[in-house]
Amino acid sequence: MNGFNGLNLGLGNLARLSDAKSRSISAENFTGGKGQGAMATEGTGANCARELGVGWKVSPSVEIGPNATFVMGEIEGPGAIQHIWMTGAPHHWRNMILRVYWDDEEEPSVEVPMCDFFCNGWQERADVNSLPIAVNPAGGFNSYWQMPFRRSARITMENRNPDKAVLYYQIDYTLTEVSEDAAYFHAQWRRSSPVAYKDVHTILDGVRGKGHYVGVYLAWQVNNTGWWGEGEIKFYMDGDKEHPTICGTGTEDYFGGAWNWEQPQGTYRTYSTAYLGMHQAIKPDGLYRSQQCFGMYRWHVMDPIRFDSDLRVTIQDLGWRSGGRYLPQQSDIASTAFWYQSEPHAPHPPLPDNDAREVI
Repeated sequence: MNGFNGLNLGLGNLARLSDAKSRSISAENFTGGKGQGAMATEGTGANCARELGVGWKVSPSVEIGPNATFVMGEIEGPGAIQHIWMTGAPHHWRNMILRVYWDDEEEPSVEVPMCDFFCNGWQERADVNSLPIAVNPAGGFNSYWQMPFRRSARITMENRNPDKAVLYYQIDYTLTEVSEDAAYFHAQWRRSSPVAYKDVHTILDGVRGKGHYVGVYLAWQVNNTGWWGEGEIKFYMDGDKEHPTICGTGTEDYFGGAWNWEQPQGTYRTYSTAYLGMHQAIKPDGLYRSQQCFGMYRWHVMDPIRFDSDLRVTIQDLGWRSGGRYLPQQSDIASTAFWYQSEPHAPHPPLPDNDAREVI
C-alpha cells in the first residue's frame, strides 16, 4: 500500500517502501515547498544571524499581532498531517486559538485554545507522555494525531491577547493517496464555569454524520471540599434520548485510575501513559490559589467509540456530602473532545470570549 492507510500502521509498517512525499512547514519554509527551506533573509532570528547570513536560523518563529490571525500552513492534497510541534509563552496559551479547515470548508473542523489541544489548559507547563499528544520540557507541544485530507488543509492561529505573541511551530505532513474510508479529524472546546446545580458538563453535542470518538482532555477545577470524582461519563449515540448506550462508573475510573487516585494515602498520584492519564494536580497555596485543579486525558485509540449518525457526550459533576449521599457539584470544567467523522460536519458552537475562557 502506498496510500494513507499504508502509512498508519506504526512500527510494523515502517520498513515498507512508499511513493508518499514527506514535506514540512515552519517559519523557515512557509509553503513546505521542496528545496525551499532555510532561504529567509529576514525574520525573528535575523539579528542573531547577522554575521552568518542566509541558512543560519534567520526565521525560527513568527510574531502574531494582537487580535490577528496567522495562517500557519496551506497544503494542497491529497495527503495527511502526521505531526505538529509548537511552543510559545504560557501566559498567552488560552488566548491562542488553533483552527484547522479541511478541503476548502468555511467552518473549521478544529477550533480549540492552543493549550487545551495539548492537554495544558491551566497555562502551567505539565509534561504529557501519551501516544497522540506529547508535551516535553519546557512546554514543547507535540501532536501525532493522523489528519488526512483529500483536497486541502488550512491551519491558522488567532492571537486574542492584547499584546503580540511569538509562535514557534512545525507541521510535518505527507502527500499521498487517501483511502475512501478515511475520516476527517475534529476537535472542539467547551466550558461550564460553573456547572449548573444538578446539571452535567456537556463534552460534545450536535455531532452529525458517521465517525468515531477518540478522546477527551479535561481541565477540572473543584469548587468544594471532599472527593469530587464520582461522576459518570455517558455516550448517547445514534438516536439515544433519555438513556445512553455507554455509561462509565466514575470519573477516575474513566481515566484509568481507581479509588480517588490516592496513592500513597492522603496524596493524589499523577500519571501519564500511552492512552490515559491524570497528569496534573495543582494544589492550593494558602494565599490566592484557593482551589484544586486537575488535568486528565483519555484516548480511545484502541477502543474508539463508533457512531453512525449522531453523538452526544456528557460527564456528571458529582462528589460526596453528609450521610453517604452524592453531592451535585458546581465545578469549573473545560473539555476538549477529539473525534473523526465524515464531512460535512455540524458547525461548532461559538467560541466564548476571552473572559469566558480565562483561567480564574
